[in-house]
Amino acid sequence: MKRTKFNIIATLVVIGFALVGISCGSNKEYRPDSIEVAENYRFSDSLAPVDTMASDTIPTLGQVPWREFFGDSVLISLIDKAVKNNLDMREAITNIEIANQMHKSAKVGNLPDVDLNVGEYVRELHSENYYSNPSGNYYGDRTPPDKLYTNKVRHSTSLHVSWEADIWGKFKNKKEAELASYLETQEVKKAVQTQLVSEIAKGYYQLLELDAQLDVARANAKLNDSILRIIELQYDAGEVTSLAREQTQAQKLVAQALIPQLERHIAIQENRLRFLAGENPGTIERQQLDSYTNEGDSLEVGVPLQLLQHRPDVYAAELNLRRANAEVGVTQSYRYPSLKIDVSGGVDAMLTENWFQIPGSLFGMLTAGITQPIFNRRRLKTDYEVAKLNRDKAEIEFQKKVLLGINEVSDALVTLEKLEEQIEYVDQRVEVTQKTVDNAFMLFKSGLANYLEVLTAQSNAMESELDQVNMELQRRNERVNLYRALGGGWQ
Repeated sequence: MKRTKFNIIATLVVIGFALVGISCGSNKEYRPDSIEVAENYRFSDSLAPVDTMASDTIPTLGQVPWREFFGDSVLISLIDKAVKNNLDMREAITNIEIANQMHKSAKVGNLPDVDLNVGEYVRELHSENYYSNPSGNYYGDRTPPDKLYTNKVRHSTSLHVSWEADIWGKFKNKKEAELASYLETQEVKKAVQTQLVSEIAKGYYQLLELDAQLDVARANAKLNDSILRIIELQYDAGEVTSLAREQTQAQKLVAQALIPQLERHIAIQENRLRFLAGENPGTIERQQLDSYTNEGDSLEVGVPLQLLQHRPDVYAAELNLRRANAEVGVTQSYRYPSLKIDVSGGVDAMLTENWFQIPGSLFGMLTAGITQPIFNRRRLKTDYEVAKLNRDKAEIEFQKKVLLGINEVSDALVTLEKLEEQIEYVDQRVEVTQKTVDNAFMLFKSGLANYLEVLTAQSNAMESELDQVNMELQRRNERVNLYRALGGGWQ
């Protein structure tokens, strides 16, 4: 008898070690070795030299904290409010807390479940047609009734412990999946912040552009008013026709009509910025466009491989892939045998006075078993196959994020390069049109130019100045786009 027990125990131990050995290869750890990235960004040589040997030591533009990148104190204050109060940011922080709670739960998934049952009372009442008779010693020498007699009485207090062996790494993979989810929510929060910083900066620059365009419109309206007064004097003197006066009035009205349009856009843009900052609609104090200087002058972009570490949405996609890989291990483990051990113990008595009578009311129970799923309408296999497909989707999404990031950086680089060339021509154009306006106005007052030449020169000058302001806005926006594309804005 003893030898038989020893053989059973030895067999179970051998099987246990074998299962543990097999479980080591049940799910491989994910490593993103299959991702291929370019060595350098396209157009990076035109703006900044790339030293691949020093790429790990020289901070890139994306690693510069946003407080250092932006040189406007008003903009910095606005971003600071948004990071604290923006609703999307608060939602992302809440998601982090949820994922953290799930991770804490997964960390103790391999510990046993312990339940304490305090003061359980059970009483079964039956009548004469029941298939059994009163049992036990509840009635003693008394005759039990035919109807609603007590068939069973139980007073118990027990402790139940249940534990499942993590043979196939089920709980280990669950913990890894929840950890990846927790880290992913942190990266998503960073990605939300980079997008938020980018939106506020570009919205603020647009506000400065609208202010500058409003100044241009007002200056042109004032100049047109001066021209109109001269035309009216000439009309009264019979030197020009009513057509000249009407065309000049129309030109003045065009400039004047632009003023309320720009004021409307300014108010809407202010409301938008305050919404992003988590505030009610209102005005926003700011500097003028020509007095603002951007301190983020360095265009060191590093190499594409750094996006895997510094850009939050790319790293979040990698963490999502790791989570999906761990889920494959979890679904795979459900298809294998599970070893579960249940232990219960406590006191159990039929009569109340014997409830805590030791040792007469003590009881204990040990249950151990190995369960192998056989047929469950293909549910476990389907879960496993779907988990593998979700992992493939996550890998595709990761590759898309990497390629998208590289393309965004390259697009921003070429845009900045070509914008600088355009700005040179626009600046020259503004200088020429301003001289043309001055000359046309002087000639007009001397009677050597007609009103049409003055109006044409003024219209060209206003268009050039508005283009100049717009080009400056595009340049600032593209610097912000490059900063965001490199992963900047969350530091």
